[in-house]
Amino acid sequence: MLVHGILNPHLLSLLARVRHTNALVIADRGFPFWPAIETVDLSLVDGVPTVRQVLAAVRQNFVVAEAYMAEEFLRANSADTREAFARELEGARLLHEPHAEFKKRVPAAIGLIRTGDTVPYANMILISG
Repeated sequence: MLVHGILNPHLLSLLARVRHTNALVIADRGFPFWPAIETVDLSLVDGVPTVRQVLAAVRQNFVVAEAYMAEEFLRANSADTREAFARELEGARLLHEPHAEFKKRVPAAIGLIRTGDTVPYANMILISG
């Protein structure tokens, strides 16, 4: 029985299949559904869990080389929120692009993790290192 780290078997299975340079999406509660992409839905209620909480758990055993987020995240959120996300992604190259361009990257992802996060544009695409 697992007693440390990520306990969700579906999430563990998804993470085990992400290889070097593959993409993984962590999304907020309102992010569109892509039928062709495996989705692990962790959402419980508004704000539980958050994208940052899931990111922190994933990064324990996942090397993030790059992360993409929408430019709109920068305008829609406070400096404190932007800094908190940047801290969670420390050591990875963080790139911002228009949300429409961001969503074009999603179909190439190995999978998508849906959270209950309500932070505007909190979605991110992680590129494994």
